Parts: sequence; structure tokens; C-alpha cells
Amino acid sequence: MSTARTPSGDRLGRLLNLVPYLLARPGILISEAAADLGVTGKQLREDLELLWVCGLPGYGPGDLIDMAIDGDHVTISHDAGMSKPLRLNPDEALALVVALRMLAETPGIGTRDAIERALAKIENAAGDLADAPVTVRMPANQKRLAEVRAAVESGHALRLTYYTSARDETTDRVVDPMRMLMVGGFNYLEAWCRRAEATRLFRIDRIDAFAELDEPSAPPVEAVPHDVTGGVFRPGPELPLVTLRVGRGGRWITEYYPVEQVVKDAPEWLVTMRVTDLGWAQRFLTGQGRDVTVIGPPELLERIRAQAATALDQYAAPQALAADAPAGR
Repeated sequence: MSTARTPSGDRLGRLLNLVPYLLARPGILISEAAADLGVTGKQLREDLELLWVCGLPGYGPGDLIDMAIDGDHVTISHDAGMSKPLRLNPDEALALVVALRMLAETPGIGTRDAIERALAKIENAAGDLADAPVTVRMPANQKRLAEVRAAVESGHALRLTYYTSARDETTDRVVDPMRMLMVGGFNYLEAWCRRAEATRLFRIDRIDAFAELDEPSAPPVEAVPHDVTGGVFRPGPELPLVTLRVGRGGRWITEYYPVEQVVKDAPEWLVTMRVTDLGWAQRFLTGQGRDVTVIGPPELLERIRAQAATALDQYAAPQALAADAPAGR
């Protein structure tokens, strides 16, 4: 049995076709519809559940697609206008043009031809509106991004000077480039790192310097690309587990970072999360103030206590110097 994940683009296309298909076949058997659409009955039922909460902006009861499922039969009772041809207003057309132009400039996109075809169609339909003075630029460090992309396309190994924020250190390493990609709004170089002897993701804005080597890029057979569908950081049981007690002002941590457990004991929550490095956790948590209290592990608590003691000593030093200064100075 295949366990491959259905691409989101395939599902979107199927959902867009599903409403007019079902409108033309009221009361159709779900198994018959699934066979026509080339999916399993389970997948079609999942599509129907998703479709049931889709509709027009406002998303009130009268705006959503509605249907009746009677045993193994399904009938669309409200199509929310999806039976009509799509007509974009000027703002919607311009938003699509800008979004597609952004995608076309994104490194690592494997469907660039399809994006450019869709962009051409929308620009043609939008007419003069598509020529509006809108410039699409990717996030900062464009020059470095273009330089790294050109080096990767040359097929050579690279020597990097790279800043690792988790350990707050800069290192030199030789890498065998594999691909460029964008995840979570950041551009990355994915490469086999000879220093770590593993596949690594290098954020472009953290590459301080690089040089193209004469030797070709030659990732070994064990250089497997990362699965970044869920983001770059994939916490596992091998990483340190940190326990926090957070107040109302620190609850954003549970939304911004992957957490393992949240116990909502008002007014404070008990939060457990995996971190790549205790050094990173120390720097991050000491800046959170009273809204976050570290419960464990003991090593992290000791690090933070030592850092706090050092900071207090620095505050005390100027006072001692002032006390020893001659009068009148």
C-alpha cells in the first residue's frame, strides 16, 4: 500500500472540481464519485469534510458550502457561488499577480514553468492592472542570495564562514551543495557538511563569507534531503527537554515554537519544549523577564543563575569604583 502524501496542489484542484461535479450528480454514491475522481472513499470523505467548512468571506452559516450526506450518498445543497465562473475584482487580481511573481523569484521552486504560465494568464486577464507599479523583492540579503545561487548552479563545493545562532559561534566548513530552498520566509542552502558529516541547512543571511572551490560538489549517497514540510526545526527525543512556567505575557512561546505539552493552570501555564542547544535556551530565556520561569533541567537553571550572578557583579563594580574615587571628582 502506498503511503505517499497527496500534494496540496492536487487536492486543491480536486476540491475546486468537486462542487460542480456533485451539483450535476445529486445523490451520487460516494464510492462512485471516488472512482470517477481517482481517489479512495476515505480520501473523498475527508475532502467533503474540508469542503463543508469552505465558502465565501464572512464564513457565516449562509456563506459556507453545505451538503447532505445520507449514508453512502452525497448531495450539494448550497454551492456558495462555486458553480459560477470565477471573477476577480481589481484588488484580488493584483494580489494574485504579486503572489505569483514572488513565487517565481523563490529559489528551490520546482514548478516554475507552471507558475509562469499561470502568471501570464492572470496578467493577460488583468490587462493594464497587471502593469501597476508594484515591485516584488524577496527578503533582505539579495546580493548574497544571488551569489550563493550562482555558486550552487556551478556545481562546485563551497567553503563557508557560517554563524550558528544556537551555539552563538562562527565556524569555517566545506560543504557540497545540494539545493536552494525557502522555508518559513527564510532562504536556505541545503548541503552535505564535511565537518559534521551530515546534511545541513544553512540560512543564507547567516553565511558571513563563502568561496567557490575548484573541486566539484559531490554529496555522498547518505546525503538525504530534509523533509521541511513541517518546518526546519524537527524536535526529537534526543534533544534537551526544557520545562517552563509562563505567565500571560509569555504564552506567545507556545504559538511561535514547537512545544511538547502545555498544562493550562491559570494564571500560569506549564510548558515543556525541546531545544537544539541549552546555550540557545539560556540566551533566549534570560531575555523573557518575569513572564517566564525556568523549572528545568538543572543544568539550564545553573547556567542562568551563573549568568545572573555575573550580571549583578558588573552592576556592583561601578559603585565600588565610585566609592573609592577621591572627593570632589
